[in-house]
Amino acid sequence: MIVVATEDFEVYHGVVSELRDRGVTFTTIEPDDDLPDRTAVVVTDEGHADAFATVPTVVAEPDEPRRAVDGALAALRGTGGRTVVGVDPGRKPGIAVLAGDVVVAAFQVPLADAVDVIEREVADAPDPVVRIGDGARLQGSQLVNDLEDVRVEVVDETGTTPYLGTGTRGMGDVLAAVNIARLEGEVVDTREVEPTAGELQVIKDRSRERSETNRAIDEVLARRVATGELTIEEALSEHRGDGENQ
Repeated sequence: MIVVATEDFEVYHGVVSELRDRGVTFTTIEPDDDLPDRTAVVVTDEGHADAFATVPTVVAEPDEPRRAVDGALAALRGTGGRTVVGVDPGRKPGIAVLAGDVVVAAFQVPLADAVDVIEREVADAPDPVVRIGDGARLQGSQLVNDLEDVRVEVVDETGTTPYLGTGTRGMGDVLAAVNIARLEGEVVDTREVEPTAGELQVIKDRSRERSETNRAIDEVLARRVATGELTIEEALSEHRGDGENQ
């Protein structure tokens, strides 16, 4: 059983709310109280961590209750283990965070936000690894190149997207990310991919859809978008500027 023992109101409120949201059985005590017989892990604040040296203890930060609950659940299930982040790349990558074999968090965010999410999830984790599927070449390469100070592996994602039954629409990318996280891949530092003519045309078409004047960006700007140097919005801004100067 998880025991929450803290006098810090922010820690208490954040951790208890997170545990309730996840449907986890827990109890709360004052830091000076005796631990219940079935205590498996204690969640407490930094000031009381030394008081529970005889049991597995997770120190919760007031602004990071989810991370504390993730750690408590990992200890409770005996998974511990390495933090592995699986990523199914695309315009809105699916991201799954595993502690050992347990999925502790999942996200689907715009590509521009993916690196921030991944780096936040691996922060302070011992020896984490990020595994990125090889399916969406341009988006995957952008993630590889933007991630720093973490081991990155590129994984063959063939067969990682499961069959989706009724009512599961929109879950495919996240479930694929879970499967990608469980596959070993090739360690990479950078990844250079030359965009194809078809990929550049897709970027041009998207820029036309977002343009107020229904004008597509040129190939030079499309190539900069493909390599991650610019977003489509930034490329459109430069394109408008070029037009004003002509």
